[in-house]
Amino acid sequence: MLPPPPPPLVSQTMVTSTYRSIHVPKMPLNAVRCAATSSQSLKLGRNPTVPSFNISPENKQKTVPVITRRQETGSNSKSVPHPKWNPLQRIAAFALDKFEDAVIANFLEKQHPLPKTADPSVQISGNYAPVKETSPHHNLPVSGQIPPVINGVYVRNGANPYFDPAAGHHLFDGDGMIHAVHLKDGKASYACRFTETERLIQERSIGRPVFPKAIGELHGHSGIARLLLFFARAALGVINATHGIGVANAGLIYFNRRLLAMSEDDLPYQVSITQNGDLKTVGRHDFSGQLNSTMIAHPKLDPVTKEMFALSYDVIKKPYLKYFYFSPNGEKSSDVEIPIDGPTMMHDFAITENYVIIPDQQVVFKMPELLRGGSPVVYDKTKTARFGILPKYAKNAHGIKWVEVENCFCFHLWNAWEDDSTGEIVVIGSCMSPPDSIFNESDECLNSVLSEIRLNPSTGKSTCTPILAPSEQVNLEAGMVNKNLLGQKTQFAYLAITEPWPKVSGFAKVDLFTGKVEKFIYGDNRYGGEPYFVPKDPCHTGNDEDEGYVLCFVHDETTCKSELLIVNAANMRPEASIKLPSRVPYGFHGTFIRSEELDIQS
Repeated sequence: MLPPPPPPLVSQTMVTSTYRSIHVPKMPLNAVRCAATSSQSLKLGRNPTVPSFNISPENKQKTVPVITRRQETGSNSKSVPHPKWNPLQRIAAFALDKFEDAVIANFLEKQHPLPKTADPSVQISGNYAPVKETSPHHNLPVSGQIPPVINGVYVRNGANPYFDPAAGHHLFDGDGMIHAVHLKDGKASYACRFTETERLIQERSIGRPVFPKAIGELHGHSGIARLLLFFARAALGVINATHGIGVANAGLIYFNRRLLAMSEDDLPYQVSITQNGDLKTVGRHDFSGQLNSTMIAHPKLDPVTKEMFALSYDVIKKPYLKYFYFSPNGEKSSDVEIPIDGPTMMHDFAITENYVIIPDQQVVFKMPELLRGGSPVVYDKTKTARFGILPKYAKNAHGIKWVEVENCFCFHLWNAWEDDSTGEIVVIGSCMSPPDSIFNESDECLNSVLSEIRLNPSTGKSTCTPILAPSEQVNLEAGMVNKNLLGQKTQFAYLAITEPWPKVSGFAKVDLFTGKVEKFIYGDNRYGGEPYFVPKDPCHTGNDEDEGYVLCFVHDETTCKSELLIVNAANMRPEASIKLPSRVPYGFHGTFIRSEELDIQS
């Protein structure tokens, strides 16, 4: 499953970074019994009864097992130094821990039952449960034949909490973990490692989670209490928030000879891939001191200019949104402040040859809602979605043109291009409804409709049209087009079939011109995640844009085995399956780094 994106909840003014917060819809999880018995499972902090769901009939008889405690052994048992506290800080740390346990956890939070969106028994059960790190395993069993052109490393990010949840927990609260499959000369190896964020390093040293979980914990009055506890720990020097508090668990991009792991709540983290196929965190990457704000998890890499374009948003203070880009060698442009009325959740955007397309949609942040006992993430039903069209190299936002689009809310935008015949901007995205079902519990089933959005900057008019015929409609979320054609007109998109929502039962190859859909279904009780398209030719931009392969992790919930599938994108037939040595939880976004790129890592 690939849930929607993480927005930040605390501004840099307050703690020099931002939190991220997102709510995944109610989860009709098919349980995997292996998660209850595997040595790679983690114990939940409590054993609540799993709530009922509005789910598809085939899932109604399934139950979610309680995950048993994992002993801290193996590769997760790191020898870490204790915090260098002075006597006053030791006393403060002890007192604040006792306050958290006695007042917040056992009084404020016990008064209110956990919603499904913060219940650990729902959020990290089954194959959403965390795993231990795995050192490189080589010469993995391969069924079929790995295509000769697939030489490199497929890496995928995901949330993997290091500690048992002490209170509420949401899937997106977990620490970042990267899963890597190294493919070379028909052979495969696998490893997975935590991204060593400053947050994880400090919590591991202290021995308990001390940074707030923006989704699972920061709501209502208990959320305010946890924020105050966080600020008290920071003010007394028990923790250091000046080096970032992010989890780096959402996106991955390879840019300027660096693999960057990202989430909206911090700077990116650089991760290197060793010759042995292992992963090593280099540290927070501020582009040689040029980046001093957060960066969203979906920056765009222009395949022609090799420039990287990005956004940064703040939920507390103006400017609420900034746009910037980097030259191929990592030189950052000046920030362009984008005028929006208030803090808005903005996980993704799009680029064309000449423009950047910026969505300003209906899910907004209202921090006073915490005082009223609610969530600061709010669906503003009075707001109409709009898209800003800004020249890529604009020095300011004076020339931005906004076009409103009725009944449109997109978490992800797959591509965009300029239609010279009509003067319109064409945007391909998945429109979700109702928007607030992602953030707040809803009795309505969530729909994700692949759509063509046409924006006319001259007239200010727009259209939003489903690409699939009504008889073919399925939820499509998470995926991509051929990255060689990003920002240009594309015929095909490869998207996860999130059926039954939010699980991924296969992926679809969609003809964006005709609406034709070809499906690759993983099989009974088998689910995956984001399909990643690897073109045969890394530079080719000809008519045969579907010449390449789709890579995706797939997990069999019956056998508790995970694998990496390689599917021929042209004929939608499997080419190879790599059997993995350990379970790979459902995760988020990935990328593929070719061998020649690995050889010149910075």
